[in-house]
Amino acid sequence: MITCFIRYEIDPYKKDAFMEYARNWGQAIPRCGADLVGYFAPHEGSVSTAYGIYHLPDLASYEAYRARLKDDPLGRENYEFSQREKFILREERQFLKIASTPHTELIKP
Repeated sequence: MITCFIRYEIDPYKKDAFMEYARNWGQAIPRCGADLVGYFAPHEGSVSTAYGIYHLPDLASYEAYRARLKDDPLGRENYEFSQREKFILREERQFLKIASTPHTELIKP
């Protein structure tokens, strides 16, 4: 499995637009075949750094997912929304593999 980490630099005065963008991806991404962990907006600390994180089996699956997302009406609309509103100033995408498994069971205090 690979995990796609997207780091966004957003306009801090347009955080609400990013939140709408994130909610839209919350519908489109799973529908198009990726296991969405979530989109994360600034809360404390940096006012301009946000993240999107999702899992896929491999890079071939990523390419198929991207093709489905491009054809998805909400996916297209959300991309156009980001272009029109210009709340994303910079976007970096990285693909990582988990290195810490197997994990032990979570112990709750």
